[in-house]
Amino acid sequence: MQNVQASQPKQTKQTKEAKQKSRIMKELYVKVALTGIAWVALLSLCGIFLFLVLNSLPLFKEYSVIDFLFGMYWYPTHEPPDFGIFPLIIASIAVTVLSCLIAVPLGVFTAAYLAEIAHSKTRRIIKPFIELLASLPSVVIGFFGMVVVAPYLQEQFDLLTGLNLFNAALMLAFMSVPTICTISEDALHSVSGSLREASLALGATKWETLIRVIIPSALPGIGTAIMLGMSRAIGETMVVLMVAGGAALIPMSIFDPVRPMPASIAAEMAEAPYFSEHYLALFSIGLVLFVFTFCFNYIAFRITEKHKQVGSSGL
Repeated sequence: MQNVQASQPKQTKQTKEAKQKSRIMKELYVKVALTGIAWVALLSLCGIFLFLVLNSLPLFKEYSVIDFLFGMYWYPTHEPPDFGIFPLIIASIAVTVLSCLIAVPLGVFTAAYLAEIAHSKTRRIIKPFIELLASLPSVVIGFFGMVVVAPYLQEQFDLLTGLNLFNAALMLAFMSVPTICTISEDALHSVSGSLREASLALGATKWETLIRVIIPSALPGIGTAIMLGMSRAIGETMVVLMVAGGAALIPMSIFDPVRPMPASIAAEMAEAPYFSEHYLALFSIGLVLFVFTFCFNYIAFRITEKHKQVGSSGL
């Protein structure tokens, strides 16, 4: 009888040790799997960058980098060809900046309304519609801009064409608002409730609390949202291909047709002979676009790192 009682604690101890060992092994497997996935993502990014570099460098053996980046004419089929992408760079920057001037106030203010002002029932109705906008295919948005917005702009402003910089910026803003709004709302929600209560206890109104306390505390997350929205705008292909106008010229007005970098790649890659100068120049545009997108994401990362201790925002 005593032997049976002595063996039970021993078995219980062995069972606990086995469970603990099993739990440690599971955690190790999960850690290894997540590390592997992270390395796959990193290596994929490095592979894409290397692929772009290897397909871009041969062009610059015979064509100057300065002429490529700051040349004013993009005529890849002329003899001799001109591969100046400065108008394409200006067009991409102009479309991105103008779309962000439209999308950032709409996205941030909508997020502030949903997070701090709207009733819970109203929030449950509006938020799914905003998130649904993010799932719309870009070709549908481009088709809407081409069929509906372009004729309206042409008629209202007496333009030669409604396919222009302003139309492209409107459509890109339409695409960027859900991203900016969703991430900004998460940043506003992450601000500690104690900050709100302290501000209201000191006599501030809800509006003053929102403007002077909550939004400054959520700036890292809002800054990240803005940069991600800009990254999507500068890298978008189908919309600018359909509604920007396709003119490789430096715009003098927001109603001038333009041709951003992604549109040039999408429009000409199928026509460029394999490994010709034109083919290599399109890959070089892709490399420049990759660098632009990387810079936007790096800036978003630095903003988050620099201000992550501001208030109680965890983003």
